[in-house]
Amino acid sequence: MNAAMQVLLAHRSYRDFTDQPVSDADLDAIIEAAQRAPSSIHAQVTSLIVVRDPAKRAKIAEIAGNQPWIAKAPVFICLVADFAKTNAAVEFAGEKQVIHESLEGFAAGAIDAGLVLMTLTTAARAMGLGAVMIGGIRNDPQAMIDLLGLPPLTFPFIGCCIGHFASEPPLKPRLPVKTFRHDEQWHGVPDQATMEAYNAELMGYWNSIGRPDGLPWTDNTAKRYRQVYFPKTKVVATKQGFTVDK
Repeated sequence: MNAAMQVLLAHRSYRDFTDQPVSDADLDAIIEAAQRAPSSIHAQVTSLIVVRDPAKRAKIAEIAGNQPWIAKAPVFICLVADFAKTNAAVEFAGEKQVIHESLEGFAAGAIDAGLVLMTLTTAARAMGLGAVMIGGIRNDPQAMIDLLGLPPLTFPFIGCCIGHFASEPPLKPRLPVKTFRHDEQWHGVPDQATMEAYNAELMGYWNSIGRPDGLPWTDNTAKRYRQVYFPKTKVVATKQGFTVDK
């Protein structure tokens, strides 16, 4: 198995960071790799805000629901859907941008950010660093916008912490591949026995790492998906100029 596959198959979230800084050379290489990620119609709509200032990282930790590893990690990167950048290109071409007024535009921005995010975290791991994705910034996207000075037609989708890690967590178990891979057509949802077995496996994982607050997959999913868990996303995105009118 080659090195790239080993990194991908060993994916895990690192939260136990040391105080050792990430070198400029390593960070530059990681960002250069992330910039090579594919983007819809080659618009390159994603922009990165690299935050190394401790006070700002502490504030982001608070915004994201008091996640201490954000303040601890030496680098936090916010991935922004930057339709202000593409709007400049459209105006340069003598046209008017409308894609940000559509669900397709918001979806494309989110997908592109996800592609960049996965490349960032994979590159960090390939460099011997740890990373963890932070969706909690959408807990208060307006606070992120204010903190990072983001203009209209931009939205902070997600972030990630990067740094040297003090310990390596065990791999978190996944659902059986049969619930993920559907050959030729969709084959249905997981059956009750599959969900029960996976719930038990996941609870074993939580117990092994000393997380008594860990929940079975079905309970955790229900806890989140019975509501819109980041309700400010729509309000702030609309304020920033994103609509789904088209």
